Amino acid sequence: MRKLIYLLLSLIVSFGCSDSERRLINKAEKIHEAILTVDSHSDTPINLMKPGFDPGKRQDYGCVDFPRMKEGGLDAEFFAVFIGQGPRDDSSYIRAHKRAISIFEVIHKSVEKNSTMAEIAYSSDDAYRIKRDGKVAIFIGVENGYPAGKDISKIRHYYELGARYITLCHSKNNDICDSSTDPAGPKHNGLSQFGEEVVKEMNRLGMLVDVSHISDEAFYDVLKVTKVPVIASHSSCRALCENPRNLSDDMLLALKENGGVIQICFMSNYLKSPEANPELDSVVNVIRKKYGNPDSLNDAQKERLRDDLRMARKKYEKLATVKDAVNHIDHVVQVIGIDHVGIGTDFDGGGGIEGCRSVAEMKNITVELLRRGYSKKDIEKIWGGNFMRVLRRAEEYARNQ
Repeated sequence: MRKLIYLLLSLIVSFGCSDSERRLINKAEKIHEAILTVDSHSDTPINLMKPGFDPGKRQDYGCVDFPRMKEGGLDAEFFAVFIGQGPRDDSSYIRAHKRAISIFEVIHKSVEKNSTMAEIAYSSDDAYRIKRDGKVAIFIGVENGYPAGKDISKIRHYYELGARYITLCHSKNNDICDSSTDPAGPKHNGLSQFGEEVVKEMNRLGMLVDVSHISDEAFYDVLKVTKVPVIASHSSCRALCENPRNLSDDMLLALKENGGVIQICFMSNYLKSPEANPELDSVVNVIRKKYGNPDSLNDAQKERLRDDLRMARKKYEKLATVKDAVNHIDHVVQVIGIDHVGIGTDFDGGGGIEGCRSVAEMKNITVELLRRGYSKKDIEKIWGGNFMRVLRRAEEYARNQ
């Protein structure tokens, strides 16, 4: 008899939890229908450059395509024109610029090919209009100012092609600023003189200045120069994960004073301290030895290297979870408030966590936010309201110049 009672109680609890979870999912779906949801960083153009990849069809690899954006309730995605850091000389600048232009072109062509499903967004108003039209909005950002070389006119060129932010550098120093992760150490001790000109030009045009990847000194230099709020398009919190790519609490406080926003990155190494993983380390070492020095590889070889590393990580990596990601959102809210945090997954560039491996699972973030007591108004700010506020400020400043 006692066993029967325990069985009945367990069934009641099970059904109760299931029903409660279903209510959260239903609420999340309604919220996604009502608000604008924005992911401020993905490297999906790496896939667009591959023959046969059509974002208008649901793909069995990669993290982002238009059908899965719809499935996950994601309205707007930033596609990154990513150029890895190379030599700083005239011929290399020319090659990097040409590569950047080819990525801009493939983004436009891919969206135009699927014009019934998607549209390029050039402004904050565009994003809301495109959602009302039943399509997904594709914004463009440039990750790494390297292809501009030392030519300030390139900044306007990228703006005219649709770029609405530039991540000032990537994993190594360039002519704009120092990187947070260059093994050679700082070159400019922050933002260079040319970098100051770049920030001012971006302000003038209405482009967002992206402080992800840049050194701490460069971060504070940018805040001294910029006239409008900045973004960290895909960064997380150093207090929870000691990584030089993440922002410290002092940097968060400075970001709040600036009026900017940090978009939490969904890369495991930025969300929690890596656990020992000798199996993955061994496979990665084999891959790196196979390809040798990345700086000596051509574009096709670099792409194969990225693919091999991505597959290895997919198979062996111990991923962070949705809860880990929302812990970082919680931390930002506790330190500087609900108005300064958003989401920048870094999908297709290493981003992807347990419970949210692609845009198809974006609602799981909202479910976890609801589970922690965030209101619809809070969630609207996190999912795009804060980012759009900053973009509007940049647009308004440019109009008034």
